[in-house]
Amino acid sequence: MKSFDLSGKVAIVTGGNSGIGLGMARGLAEAGATLAIAARTLARSTEAAAELEQLGGGKAFAVQCDVTDSASIRAMADDVAARCGRIDILINNAGTNIRKRPEDLSEEEWHQVMDTNLSSAFLCSKACYPHMQQAGGGKILNNGSMLSIFGSPWGPAYAASKGGMVQLTKSLATAWARDNIRSTAFCRAGSIRR
Repeated sequence: MKSFDLSGKVAIVTGGNSGIGLGMARGLAEAGATLAIAARTLARSTEAAAELEQLGGGKAFAVQCDVTDSASIRAMADDVAARCGRIDILINNAGTNIRKRPEDLSEEEWHQVMDTNLSSAFLCSKACYPHMQQAGGGKILNNGSMLSIFGSPWGPAYAASKGGMVQLTKSLATAWARDNIRSTAFCRAGSIRR
């Protein structure tokens, strides 16, 4: 017996073709959700989607998306909604890190991390919002980190982006509660090494 059933629900997982994103996608697939794996590498996402279809009753497909590009994000959300008729779940998982001390981190590297980790979550959530609103509600899960709370000498941009992720999550939760859209951040403890 399933602990919960997501049959008929449509989920997008950014960065869902490997690592934590693929692990979460597996759980959604086993619960019967239809999955859109959104990432830059279409071939890798297609392989992940084929694996996911074997796990549950739902379908899985790949959608090419650059989460640092707002036009690509809007096209991804509209494509998923057009294919599936709805969007119920968004997992903002795509992320990156550049391990450097603050004095060694370039401005370009700062923006690369912030755009990939934080701005993408805002833009993906905003692009999915009208589709969730039309579906009568939805759930947004944001990949945070314990570094949203603790500092890091080797990851100032990463820590700042994850701190921002927690506050973005709270803001989305309060703004969209009236639309029955819940927003949650999960903060995992990764290896804190140099």
